[in-house]
Amino acid sequence: MPIKSLFTVLTDPALIAPALDAATGLARAHDANLDIMCIGVDASQIGYFHASASAALVEQCLARAQDRAAEIQRAAEDHMKNSGIHWCTQIEVAPMADMGRRIGTEARFADLAVLPQPYSQGAGGEVEAAAEACLFNGRLPALIIPEGTAMPAAPERVMIAWNDSFEAMSAVRAALPLLAQAKQVHVVIVDPPVQGPDRSDPGGRVSQFLARHGLPVEIDVLARTLPRVPDVLLRHSVDMNADMMVLGAYGHSRLREAMFGGATRNLLEHAHLPLFMSH
Repeated sequence: MPIKSLFTVLTDPALIAPALDAATGLARAHDANLDIMCIGVDASQIGYFHASASAALVEQCLARAQDRAAEIQRAAEDHMKNSGIHWCTQIEVAPMADMGRRIGTEARFADLAVLPQPYSQGAGGEVEAAAEACLFNGRLPALIIPEGTAMPAAPERVMIAWNDSFEAMSAVRAALPLLAQAKQVHVVIVDPPVQGPDRSDPGGRVSQFLARHGLPVEIDVLARTLPRVPDVLLRHSVDMNADMMVLGAYGHSRLREAMFGGATRNLLEHAHLPLFMSH
């Protein structure tokens, strides 16, 4: 399916440039529209204040969230005014607990979300909440853009972090429009299980799937030479000078990853290249 509707969520005017620049390039290359949600987080929800908090304090927090959303909208519109693509902005004010529902309602009508990097320096919890809302509430694949990263409209060298999961296959299928002009597609498998169903041909089935779409596919089977699999993947992305990594997101529960860490969270924390993710 072609990409015709892009979506982004902005929660901080200081973090808008990477996502908007990448989304603009993709919108131009795919003749797509970009919908920009500018959201201010209302801290007056239950759980942030005691029940005896005054109405004036609650009203002050709501006004602050509205001002924040308007500030983000002004920054986004100033950034996009000479972009030459079709775009629009909308303002939302929501408590953190309701961000998933608000964002998911809009995200489900898009083809791809383009978002700032969660866990990066200066990124608050609302950046993480926005990414999870797109992936889980909106059931939308997301392209995560780290600060200082350039996202080519047509990536030439793509790395697929393959672990034979449903999430990984969902990401591969959703990424096909971006893979159409790739000159190298590497299916990368770290320490495949010796008793797995495809132990005699790791990555063979997904490589066949990609080859049938006319893509030049190679399989890289790597040893786990570093303590964490994400570290091996990121090192390999440098070795092959990858433009983008495609991976399944949150194979474990979000709660488990939040408490104990996991591959998705580690990659989001340390990524130095765009991550195309789907759950």
